[in-house]
Amino acid sequence: MRFNGRVWIRVGPRRATATAEEERRLTEKRRSKDLPFDLRPLSSATLDDLDLEIFRRVYLPSALANDILQENQRTVEQQLQSVRFATVDLLPKPTILGVLVVGNDPRQFVPCAYVQFLRIDGMELTDPIKDQKEIGGPLPDLLQMLDETFQVNISVATDITAQPIELQQPDYPRVALQQLGRNAVMHRTYEGTNAPVRITWFNDRIEIQNPGGPFGQVNRQNFGQPGITDYRNPHLAEAMKSLGYVQRFGLGIQLARQQLQNNGNPPFEFTVEDAHVLVTLKRKP
Repeated sequence: MRFNGRVWIRVGPRRATATAEEERRLTEKRRSKDLPFDLRPLSSATLDDLDLEIFRRVYLPSALANDILQENQRTVEQQLQSVRFATVDLLPKPTILGVLVVGNDPRQFVPCAYVQFLRIDGMELTDPIKDQKEIGGPLPDLLQMLDETFQVNISVATDITAQPIELQQPDYPRVALQQLGRNAVMHRTYEGTNAPVRITWFNDRIEIQNPGGPFGQVNRQNFGQPGITDYRNPHLAEAMKSLGYVQRFGLGIQLARQQLQNNGNPPFEFTVEDAHVLVTLKRKP
Protein backbone atom coordinates (compact mmCIF):
# COMPACT_ATOMS: atom_id res chain seq x y z
CA MET A 1 0.00 0.00 0.00
CA ARG A 2 1.29 3.46 -0.90
CA PHE A 3 0.46 6.11 1.72
CA ASN A 4 1.94 9.57 2.27
CA GLY A 5 4.74 8.94 -0.19
CA ARG A 6 5.81 5.58 1.29
CA VAL A 7 5.19 1.99 0.24
CA TRP A 8 4.09 -0.08 3.26
CA ILE A 9 4.20 -3.89 3.32
CA ARG A 10 3.30 -6.63 5.78
CA VAL A 11 5.22 -9.91 5.81
CA GLY A 12 3.99 -12.11 8.64
CA PRO A 13 4.19 -10.03 11.83
CA ARG A 14 6.53 -7.46 10.25
CA ARG A 15 5.10 -4.16 9.02
CA ALA A 16 7.44 -1.55 7.59
CA THR A 17 8.26 0.53 4.57
CA ALA A 18 9.33 -1.53 1.58
CA THR A 19 12.96 -1.67 0.58
CA ALA A 20 13.87 -1.01 -3.03
CA GLU A 21 14.20 -4.76 -3.65
CA GLU A 22 10.86 -5.58 -2.01
CA GLU A 23 9.09 -2.92 -4.03
CA ARG A 24 10.74 -4.20 -7.21
CA ARG A 25 9.50 -7.74 -6.56
CA LEU A 26 5.99 -6.50 -5.85
CA THR A 27 6.00 -4.47 -9.04
CA GLU A 28 7.12 -7.46 -11.09
CA LYS A 29 4.07 -9.42 -9.94
CA ARG A 30 1.75 -7.09 -11.80
CA ARG A 31 0.54 -8.57 -15.06
CA SER A 32 0.08 -6.22 -18.00
CA LYS A 33 -3.19 -7.79 -19.09
CA ASP A 34 -4.69 -7.06 -15.67
CA LEU A 35 -3.62 -3.43 -15.61
CA PRO A 36 -5.97 -0.49 -16.12
CA PHE A 37 -5.47 1.50 -19.31
CA ASP A 38 -3.28 4.17 -17.69
CA LEU A 39 -0.68 1.57 -16.65
CA ARG A 40 -0.33 -0.17 -20.00
CA PRO A 41 3.13 0.05 -21.60
CA LEU A 42 3.81 1.95 -24.80
CA SER A 43 5.95 -0.31 -26.96
CA SER A 44 6.77 2.48 -29.43
CA ALA A 45 8.11 4.81 -26.71
CA THR A 46 11.41 4.89 -24.82
CA LEU A 47 12.49 6.54 -21.59
CA ASP A 48 13.91 9.36 -23.72
CA ASP A 49 10.29 10.34 -24.40
CA LEU A 50 9.88 11.27 -20.72
CA ASP A 51 10.91 14.66 -19.35
CA LEU A 52 13.18 13.59 -16.51
CA GLU A 53 13.66 17.19 -15.36
CA ILE A 54 9.94 17.56 -14.65
CA PHE A 55 9.97 14.13 -13.05
CA ARG A 56 12.79 15.01 -10.64
CA ARG A 57 11.92 18.65 -10.01
CA VAL A 58 8.11 18.55 -9.91
CA TYR A 59 6.71 15.07 -9.50
CA LEU A 60 9.05 13.27 -7.09
CA PRO A 61 8.98 15.99 -4.38
CA SER A 62 5.18 15.97 -4.58
CA ALA A 63 4.73 12.20 -4.57
CA LEU A 64 7.35 11.06 -2.05
CA ALA A 65 8.19 12.08 1.49
CA ASN A 66 11.32 14.23 1.83
CA ASP A 67 13.20 11.75 4.03
CA ILE A 68 12.54 9.00 1.49
CA LEU A 69 14.00 11.19 -1.26
CA GLN A 70 17.05 12.01 0.87
CA GLU A 71 17.80 8.32 1.40
CA ASN A 72 16.96 7.34 -2.16
CA GLN A 73 19.85 5.63 -3.92
CA ARG A 74 17.76 4.27 -6.78
CA THR A 75 18.47 4.83 -10.43
CA VAL A 76 16.15 6.97 -12.50
CA GLU A 77 14.74 3.81 -14.10
CA GLN A 78 13.92 2.39 -10.67
CA GLN A 79 12.32 5.65 -9.59
CA LEU A 80 10.15 5.71 -12.72
CA GLN A 81 9.16 2.10 -12.12
CA SER A 82 8.29 2.74 -8.47
CA VAL A 83 5.66 5.33 -9.39
CA ARG A 84 4.44 3.24 -12.36
CA PHE A 85 5.74 5.59 -15.03
CA ALA A 86 7.76 2.76 -16.59
CA THR A 87 7.54 -1.01 -16.85
CA VAL A 88 9.71 -3.40 -14.88
CA ASP A 89 11.61 -4.97 -17.78
CA LEU A 90 15.19 -5.43 -18.90
CA LEU A 91 14.49 -2.54 -21.29
CA PRO A 92 11.86 -0.46 -19.45
CA LYS A 93 9.10 1.14 -21.50
CA PRO A 94 7.08 4.20 -20.48
CA THR A 95 3.52 3.53 -19.42
CA ILE A 96 0.62 5.62 -20.65
CA LEU A 97 0.58 7.16 -17.15
CA GLY A 98 4.23 8.17 -17.46
CA VAL A 99 3.71 9.75 -20.86
CA LEU A 100 0.62 11.66 -19.71
CA VAL A 101 2.25 12.99 -16.54
CA VAL A 102 5.86 13.69 -17.56
CA GLY A 103 6.03 13.00 -21.29
CA ASN A 104 7.92 15.34 -23.60
CA ASP A 105 5.03 15.23 -26.05
CA PRO A 106 2.07 13.20 -24.71
CA ARG A 107 0.06 13.71 -27.89
CA GLN A 108 2.65 11.81 -29.91
CA PHE A 109 1.48 8.63 -28.17
CA VAL A 110 -1.96 9.64 -26.83
CA PRO A 111 -3.37 11.98 -29.51
CA CYS A 112 -6.37 13.02 -27.43
CA ALA A 113 -4.31 14.20 -24.44
CA TYR A 114 -5.16 17.89 -24.60
CA VAL A 115 -7.89 20.43 -23.83
CA GLN A 116 -9.50 22.40 -26.63
CA PHE A 117 -10.55 25.85 -25.40
CA LEU A 118 -12.90 28.03 -27.44
CA ARG A 119 -14.14 31.48 -26.43
CA ILE A 120 -17.27 32.48 -28.37
CA ASP A 121 -18.42 36.09 -28.63
CA GLY A 122 -22.08 35.18 -28.46
CA MET A 123 -24.35 32.34 -27.39
CA GLU A 124 -24.11 29.98 -30.37
CA LEU A 125 -21.22 28.03 -31.90
CA THR A 126 -21.79 29.92 -35.16
CA ASP A 127 -21.07 33.28 -33.47
CA PRO A 128 -17.62 34.90 -33.89
CA ILE A 129 -14.67 33.21 -32.19
CA LYS A 130 -12.97 35.47 -29.67
CA ASP A 131 -10.13 33.15 -28.68
CA GLN A 132 -9.09 29.55 -29.21
CA LYS A 133 -6.21 27.39 -28.05
CA GLU A 134 -5.12 23.81 -27.57
CA ILE A 135 -3.81 23.23 -24.06
CA GLY A 136 -1.46 20.27 -23.87
CA GLY A 137 1.89 19.02 -22.64
CA PRO A 138 2.80 17.00 -19.55
CA LEU A 139 0.14 16.99 -16.84
CA PRO A 140 1.65 19.70 -14.57
CA ASP A 141 2.00 22.10 -17.50
CA LEU A 142 -1.45 21.28 -18.89
CA LEU A 143 -3.19 21.88 -15.56
CA GLN A 144 -1.27 25.09 -14.89
CA MET A 145 -2.12 26.48 -18.35
CA LEU A 146 -5.75 25.47 -17.86
CA ASP A 147 -5.88 27.40 -14.56
CA GLU A 148 -4.32 30.44 -16.23
CA THR A 149 -6.83 30.26 -19.07
CA PHE A 150 -9.73 30.25 -16.62
CA GLN A 151 -8.22 33.16 -14.71
CA VAL A 152 -7.75 35.47 -17.70
CA ASN A 153 -11.26 34.83 -19.01
CA ILE A 154 -13.15 35.45 -15.76
CA SER A 155 -14.72 38.91 -15.62
CA VAL A 156 -14.79 40.61 -12.24
CA ALA A 157 -17.28 43.35 -11.45
CA THR A 158 -16.66 45.77 -8.58
CA ASP A 159 -19.53 46.83 -6.32
CA ILE A 160 -18.82 49.87 -4.12
CA THR A 161 -22.43 50.69 -3.26
CA ALA A 162 -23.78 47.61 -1.48
CA GLN A 163 -21.35 47.76 1.47
CA PRO A 164 -18.66 50.10 2.83
CA ILE A 165 -16.04 47.58 1.63
CA GLU A 166 -15.41 47.13 -2.08
CA LEU A 167 -16.82 43.79 -3.28
CA GLN A 168 -15.25 41.76 -6.09
CA GLN A 169 -17.90 39.78 -7.95
CA PRO A 170 -16.60 37.36 -10.62
CA ASP A 171 -19.03 36.03 -13.21
CA TYR A 172 -17.75 32.52 -12.39
CA PRO A 173 -15.89 31.32 -9.28
CA ARG A 174 -12.40 30.24 -10.28
CA VAL A 175 -12.33 27.26 -7.90
CA ALA A 176 -15.49 25.80 -9.46
CA LEU A 177 -13.98 26.03 -12.95
CA GLN A 178 -10.74 24.47 -11.72
CA GLN A 179 -12.52 21.54 -10.08
CA LEU A 180 -14.73 20.78 -13.07
CA GLY A 181 -11.87 21.20 -15.56
CA ARG A 182 -9.58 18.90 -13.59
CA ASN A 183 -12.42 16.46 -13.13
CA ALA A 184 -12.81 16.26 -16.92
CA VAL A 185 -9.08 15.61 -17.43
CA MET A 186 -9.04 12.94 -14.72
CA HIS A 187 -12.21 11.01 -15.57
CA ARG A 188 -12.20 11.19 -19.37
CA THR A 189 -11.44 8.11 -21.44
CA TYR A 190 -8.09 8.15 -23.23
CA GLU A 191 -8.79 4.85 -24.98
CA GLY A 192 -10.49 4.43 -28.35
CA THR A 193 -10.91 8.13 -29.11
CA ASN A 194 -8.96 11.07 -30.51
CA ALA A 195 -11.35 13.65 -29.02
CA PRO A 196 -9.98 16.16 -26.49
CA VAL A 197 -11.69 17.63 -23.47
CA ARG A 198 -13.67 20.55 -24.91
CA ILE A 199 -14.29 23.79 -23.02
CA THR A 200 -16.55 26.22 -24.84
CA TRP A 201 -17.00 29.61 -23.18
CA PHE A 202 -20.08 31.48 -24.40
CA ASN A 203 -21.28 34.89 -23.23
CA ASP A 204 -23.99 33.34 -21.07
CA ARG A 205 -22.55 29.93 -20.12
CA ILE A 206 -19.56 27.58 -20.12
CA GLU A 207 -19.75 24.03 -21.44
CA ILE A 208 -17.14 21.44 -20.40
CA GLN A 209 -17.35 18.15 -22.28
CA ASN A 210 -15.15 15.12 -21.72
CA PRO A 211 -15.09 11.92 -23.79
CA GLY A 212 -16.35 8.84 -21.99
CA GLY A 213 -19.65 8.20 -20.23
CA PRO A 214 -20.23 6.96 -16.67
CA PHE A 215 -17.78 4.35 -15.39
CA GLY A 216 -17.97 1.56 -12.83
CA GLN A 217 -20.54 2.12 -10.11
CA VAL A 218 -21.41 5.56 -11.51
CA ASN A 219 -24.43 5.61 -13.83
CA ARG A 220 -26.82 8.16 -15.28
CA GLN A 221 -29.13 7.96 -12.27
CA ASN A 222 -26.53 8.54 -9.53
CA PHE A 223 -24.08 10.75 -11.47
CA GLY A 224 -22.86 13.65 -9.34
CA GLN A 225 -24.37 12.39 -6.10
CA PRO A 226 -22.21 12.76 -2.97
CA GLY A 227 -20.18 9.67 -2.18
CA ILE A 228 -20.75 8.03 -5.57
CA THR A 229 -17.48 7.91 -7.51
CA ASP A 230 -15.31 5.55 -9.51
CA TYR A 231 -12.05 5.87 -11.44
CA ARG A 232 -11.51 5.00 -15.07
CA ASN A 233 -7.89 6.18 -14.69
CA PRO A 234 -7.08 5.41 -11.05
CA HIS A 235 -3.33 6.03 -11.27
CA LEU A 236 -3.76 9.26 -13.19
CA ALA A 237 -6.09 10.33 -10.37
CA GLU A 238 -3.38 9.38 -7.86
CA ALA A 239 -0.81 11.43 -9.78
CA MET A 240 -3.10 14.48 -9.79
CA LYS A 241 -3.57 14.09 -6.04
CA SER A 242 0.20 13.83 -5.53
CA LEU A 243 0.69 17.04 -7.55
CA GLY A 244 -1.86 18.84 -5.37
CA TYR A 245 -4.50 19.35 -8.06
CA VAL A 246 -6.98 17.03 -6.34
CA GLN A 247 -7.28 17.53 -2.60
CA ARG A 248 -9.67 14.72 -1.72
CA PHE A 249 -11.07 12.11 -4.06
CA GLY A 250 -14.76 12.42 -4.84
CA LEU A 251 -15.29 15.98 -3.58
CA GLY A 252 -14.57 18.02 -6.72
CA ILE A 253 -18.18 18.15 -7.88
CA GLN A 254 -19.46 19.02 -4.42
CA LEU A 255 -16.87 21.78 -4.01
CA ALA A 256 -17.75 23.23 -7.42
CA ARG A 257 -21.46 23.16 -6.54
CA GLN A 258 -20.79 24.97 -3.26
CA GLN A 259 -18.59 27.61 -4.90
CA LEU A 260 -21.21 28.38 -7.54
CA GLN A 261 -23.88 28.77 -4.87
CA ASN A 262 -21.68 31.06 -2.76
CA ASN A 263 -20.95 33.20 -5.81
CA GLY A 264 -24.61 33.53 -6.77
CA ASN A 265 -24.45 31.41 -9.93
CA PRO A 266 -27.27 29.02 -10.88
CA PRO A 267 -26.52 25.32 -10.24
CA PHE A 268 -24.61 23.58 -13.01
CA GLU A 269 -26.33 20.98 -15.15
CA PHE A 270 -25.02 17.57 -16.24
CA THR A 271 -25.85 15.89 -19.52
CA VAL A 272 -24.72 12.27 -19.23
CA GLU A 273 -24.47 10.17 -22.39
CA ASP A 274 -22.86 6.84 -23.17
CA ALA A 275 -19.93 8.46 -25.01
CA HIS A 276 -19.47 11.76 -23.14
CA VAL A 277 -20.37 13.87 -20.15
CA LEU A 278 -21.27 17.55 -20.52
CA VAL A 279 -21.46 20.01 -17.65
CA THR A 280 -22.99 23.44 -18.26
CA LEU A 281 -22.34 26.40 -15.96
CA LYS A 282 -24.54 29.50 -16.18
CA ARG A 283 -23.09 32.97 -15.80
CA LYS A 284 -23.91 34.89 -12.64
CA PRO A 285 -27.00 37.09 -13.28
